[in-house]
Amino acid sequence: MFLPLFLVLLSCSVSREIVEKPIVFDEEREQLTLAYLADRYGLSRDVPTIDPKMIVLHWTVIPTIDKAFEAFDSATLPDWRPEIRDISGLNVSSHFMVDRDGTIFRLMPETNMARHVIGLNHCAIGVENVGGTEALPLTREQLKANIWLIQYLKEKYDIEYLIGHYEYTNFVGHEFWLERDDGYRTKKMDPGEDFMKRVRRATKFLNFKPVPKIDVPNED
Repeated sequence: MFLPLFLVLLSCSVSREIVEKPIVFDEEREQLTLAYLADRYGLSRDVPTIDPKMIVLHWTVIPTIDKAFEAFDSATLPDWRPEIRDISGLNVSSHFMVDRDGTIFRLMPETNMARHVIGLNHCAIGVENVGGTEALPLTREQLKANIWLIQYLKEKYDIEYLIGHYEYTNFVGHEFWLERDDGYRTKKMDPGEDFMKRVRRATKFLNFKPVPKIDVPNED
């Protein structure tokens, strides 16, 4: 499925372009984002900005870039997301989306808050990868694009952690974790352990901090 690591690293050394494809970030989205920061994290801000400290990789499950973009574009959540709508009407989104051919799209400035990971949105840059189903597994081109984008972001910001979405609950109790509701959790699998393993091998030289381990109590 994926290229050998040395070929991936070689291909990632070439110059890439980030294509600007902004989702709607109007007054409504700004106010919903400010409310989210205040209600979920206790952060009172005049502008909905973040100080990026981590990168979170995702998959969309949605099969095409157009459909995935459409899902994120509205400021408010669609009716088919009732499980998180009660928490906030702010729509989910991310900062970047990587198409199946490896094209990288920027959906919003990296320093705007996007709703993509519970507890950590105030400090996390989100990267969505189109696909992620059994019929549409993530591609070699997406792997190479993610590796390049991670290096680009690490050089631009003081990024401490690189995680897969499925690892977000490892940060409960960490200084970065600000979610106030102990019952607000969703189970995630994206972008897959194999994909994350390959990304981490290729970005090891960036010296990200290890993901915190979850303490499991001993049973007597």
